[in-house]
Amino acid sequence: MELDSIDRRILRALQRTGRMSNSDLSEKINLSPSACHRRVQRLEAEGYIRDYVALLDARKMGCSSTVFVEITLSGQTDEVLDAFEREVALIPDVLECHLMAGSADYILKVVAQDTEDFARIHRQHLARLPGVQGMQSSFALRTVFKTTALPV
Repeated sequence: MELDSIDRRILRALQRTGRMSNSDLSEKINLSPSACHRRVQRLEAEGYIRDYVALLDARKMGCSSTVFVEITLSGQTDEVLDAFEREVALIPDVLECHLMAGSADYILKVVAQDTEDFARIHRQHLARLPGVQGMQSSFALRTVFKTTALPV
């Protein structure tokens, strides 16, 4: 399915305010409520809209530190990669895990309360991941900007 300008307007609006009612959305994008509802259902069915979530404030949740962890594995076999990916997905403090091209095999985005909490996460979880040969951690000093919205 190709996205037209109306689909794109719907996606932009929902990325900004996912909880808006169909009535509000249809008014915002200048489309009848029934046509808007059908389009949103189609966008959901075809996988353009994957989920609706509440974005929590990390600081209010006690996770004021963001740490990016570069991981180098001992090998690149499917077994090593699969074992690592299976185990890292179980760590609740890891928000993102990306397989990389370049010097590191993976980069993780980890949240922690502070440096002591990150030391606990490192000791109890990261250091025990299968196949890890080396790790380098970088603490974010300040988040300049952050978005979940894709360019539409």
